[in-house]
Amino acid sequence: MSDPSQGAITAATRYCAVFGQPIRHSASPAMQNAGIAALGLDWRYLAFEVPPGRLPEAIAGCRAMKFVGLNLTVPHKILALGLVDELDASARQWGAVNTIRFEGRDPSSGGWRPVGEFSGSAPDELRAVGFNTDADAVIASLEEDLGLAARGLKGVILGAGGGAGRVAALRLASGGAAELHLLNRTRSKAEEVAAEITHRYPATRVSVGYPSGRVDLILNATSLGLKPADELPVDTARFPLQQAASAYDMVYRPAVTPFLSAARGAGCRTANGLGMLLHQGAKALELWSGRPAPANIMKLALQRHLAT
Repeated sequence: MSDPSQGAITAATRYCAVFGQPIRHSASPAMQNAGIAALGLDWRYLAFEVPPGRLPEAIAGCRAMKFVGLNLTVPHKILALGLVDELDASARQWGAVNTIRFEGRDPSSGGWRPVGEFSGSAPDELRAVGFNTDADAVIASLEEDLGLAARGLKGVILGAGGGAGRVAALRLASGGAAELHLLNRTRSKAEEVAAEITHRYPATRVSVGYPSGRVDLILNATSLGLKPADELPVDTARFPLQQAASAYDMVYRPAVTPFLSAARGAGCRTANGLGMLLHQGAKALELWSGRPAPANIMKLALQRHLAT
């Protein structure tokens, strides 16, 4: 839904969007349109359900229509690595793309500029640049919402083979996590991430499977919890939630998933993915606009939207 303070849509209005499957739960449009309105930009932010097989043509269509940028959520973040023209250092480092910025060739200088910086029509020659704003966002949210720092942390990552889980595991290891235990529906994908952590961050002890002892954090990076009938993402027979001091769910709608409810019942401190959504979204808006994001306004818009 567009922010009511935004003016009428005209032929000059530019667009951003989020692609995912599923996508109807997304609160990104409410957050981003509030931020866009606060910056006084004649933009709109939309949400589209895009299956993985249609992602290449969906990105190409946005390039053709001269969109400002895109966000990508489940299940597109790893697939998008091969669908952009350039990868920012953040995307190369973390191996996933959750933000795309379209850039145009400046006819006067010959250099590339973000589409959002062109006052008139954007040039016909555009390129797509991939970024990752998830990695720092999850660290910021863990610190703000659970008081957890990466250094010395012992954690379990559920869904470590997916885009968001992989990024979380790598970012925690880069921050000095003591040990990480990786789980994924396809075990080989978790093994790949474990091997990468061992190679890049050897100080972090990493294993595939549940630990036997206590941990500081169990983090759900799967999509289980979006639907009421979803099973828990953790096998509590193999890992009782009492073994974790804190539980974090990247799912933010519903605010209390069955996983978080079970974790609370086991005595864990809990937080959902709202903080991560805010931080990654604010950074994306800064990448598109070249201006500081009004994070407080975006946070308030999220809270209001999710309360309805």
